Amino acid sequence: METGQIGTVRQVSSARTRPGAEVASRPLRIAVAASGLGHVFRGIEAWAGDVALGLRRAGQDVTLFQACGEPDEPWKETLPCALRFDQATQRWVSRLSRVGGWRFGFGSGYQAEQTTFTRSLWRRVRRDYDLLHVQDPWVALLMDRLHRRGLSRPRVILAHGTEEPASTLARYSVLQHLAPCYVEDWETHRPTGQSVFAVPNFVDTNRFRPGDVLAARREWGLPEDHLLVLCVAAIKRHHKRVDWLIREFAEFTRRCPVPATLVVSGGRETETDAVISEGKTLLGERVRFLERVPRERIHTLYQAADVFALASLHEMMPIALLEALSSGLPIACNDTPTLRWMAGPAGSPRDLSQEGGMVEQLTYLAAPATRARHALLARRHAEATFSEPVVVKQILSMYDQVARSA
Repeated sequence: METGQIGTVRQVSSARTRPGAEVASRPLRIAVAASGLGHVFRGIEAWAGDVALGLRRAGQDVTLFQACGEPDEPWKETLPCALRFDQATQRWVSRLSRVGGWRFGFGSGYQAEQTTFTRSLWRRVRRDYDLLHVQDPWVALLMDRLHRRGLSRPRVILAHGTEEPASTLARYSVLQHLAPCYVEDWETHRPTGQSVFAVPNFVDTNRFRPGDVLAARREWGLPEDHLLVLCVAAIKRHHKRVDWLIREFAEFTRRCPVPATLVVSGGRETETDAVISEGKTLLGERVRFLERVPRERIHTLYQAADVFALASLHEMMPIALLEALSSGLPIACNDTPTLRWMAGPAGSPRDLSQEGGMVEQLTYLAAPATRARHALLARRHAEATFSEPVVVKQILSMYDQVARSA
């Protein structure tokens, strides 16, 4: 296995290289797609938009395919499909689940959306594109099958950010892991012939940057003289553990010598109302919930904060953490190899499976001098490791190797 320093493309591949391949004589045509783009506001959708825009800025011929909404740029296209939350989609999924609907792409609303989106995507890209880059796992699997059977031209790269099991990951031709530790862990499972890369997500360090704290707090109606802890995550118990964060923050405020407020910004889930109610009961005015904040405004919310906190025990590579780093925020998070690598010198991760793990980190970062030091290091770390120019260069290197492989 070829290994490189963190911040460079790392590849494992058994495929032969075809020198002088046809694609080497002209610019690559690249498709980036997300079935939820336009109606879902989460990591996959943010990833797709960021990657396509970064490639455009680098002068690449790229088209961004979405499933909903009116495209606001000529290089974006909307493709028809059954949207996951539509009642008609849910009815079909309910009926087909009785006869094993998951076997043919209708096991859930999300899978049905991906299946119907893939049909439209295949018709659009099958002849004229060289590469397809996606994070939707079912879209990637279907399009990869079509490519292997000679029915679709573009080679498919799955950027793995959805925690698929090893049995599923082994089915892809090209796999992009988002952190070096994932490549190392995957090597014992990698099937012969599968190309594997380690390329992280990136963040726009020009947009997400430290700013006028007081102006940002006034914009969002937040206390100007409080220590402000921000969490950007879906407002739910499962996985994101926002309820646990609320309880830890309540304990932290009992120890903190200055007033403190917790701000939670994220999308709605079935658990959201219950989590908000619990938060208001426990923290009162010391917690603010901001639902479905438009992405074009979210950068000023980071500028309003003092610390970024994430309570989940495991994450593949949360874009919100990158945005926080780039905004110069110290990080409080769980101590896993990926999160520790991402946070770098911006924090001191602790075991969040135990009570008090977040309290300890927030207490440490409450000291102004400590917080200022980590804030400076956070920004430097983001620029050096996760900035758009640094990572797009790695993506283009990956594309070149994939396009040239037999």
